[in-house]
Amino acid sequence: MKQIPISAIQGFRIGHAQDAEHATGCTAILCEQGAWAGVDVRGGSPASRETELLRPVNTVQQIHCVMLSGGSAFGLEAGDGAMQFLSERDVGFETGFGKVPIVCGASLFDLELVSNQVWPDKAMGYAACAAACGGQEPGEGNIGAGTGATVGKFHGPERMMKSGLGIYAAQVGAVQCGAVVAVNALGDVIDYDDKHILAGLLTEDGALADTTAVMYDEIERNRALWGGNTTIGCVITNAKLDKCQCNKLASIAHNGFAQAIRPVHSTADGDTIFLMTTSEVEVGVDAVGALITECMGRAINRAALLAEPAYGLKAAKDFR
Repeated sequence: MKQIPISAIQGFRIGHAQDAEHATGCTAILCEQGAWAGVDVRGGSPASRETELLRPVNTVQQIHCVMLSGGSAFGLEAGDGAMQFLSERDVGFETGFGKVPIVCGASLFDLELVSNQVWPDKAMGYAACAAACGGQEPGEGNIGAGTGATVGKFHGPERMMKSGLGIYAAQVGAVQCGAVVAVNALGDVIDYDDKHILAGLLTEDGALADTTAVMYDEIERNRALWGGNTTIGCVITNAKLDKCQCNKLASIAHNGFAQAIRPVHSTADGDTIFLMTTSEVEVGVDAVGALITECMGRAINRAALLAEPAYGLKAAKDFR
């Protein structure tokens, strides 16, 4: 396996737009020629768009964009900007009465940082799509859907840390995979290799705690979990997959969540992963599953490691 820039995966374009002042943003993953796709939602509190059509029994086979955004359910409006952008470029599912762009998406909760009145809207979603076509490698950290992302929220926002958006792509033979993820978890981010905590819950004196250990200590308390969470991501690949396989591999990609976030998939998270493929290279599906898992886990690590301290919050860089 060798690491590659995610722009090396042909057929996809990725762009960000954000409002740093109000700590929110969105990230567009475009595939204008159409991508076979699947999704798996594991968290108990999702905010999502057009996930039902990705079920294998439903008619539409290909999508044209995944929009990841902040703003909780309000931020789903960013997908309308992608609809407009793609429609202007004559991209979409042919209905016989015009083309309808197929835009899926999910949103994370970032309304607690600065303002609960500002979120990604149609204009911001359009701007993210325009940025995707600018020819630059997409950024990481406090950008796009990761602008307001935070982790370690078992004791609420007072002891959480700043996270962000991470990207990791790799190639094995002719098979390419990449993961884009905005990490906004209730739990801690764990190093993919040696399993130490990179970012998460802080102690009262500002040191790194261990959310799982704290939860065990309080297991007999019926604590209401802080609800401002959700890690959202998208895997892109050139692997030849049908719609059923796309959904299965989106499910397997959650193994990357499980290896890099602890605990994960809580009732107060809306954890969601999309998968998009140009379906070009014959593959062993299980081997691709292993590759996708590693790309996602390492992208989660990068989301924490490349985040900058902001909005009064510490980041992993403060402990390195």
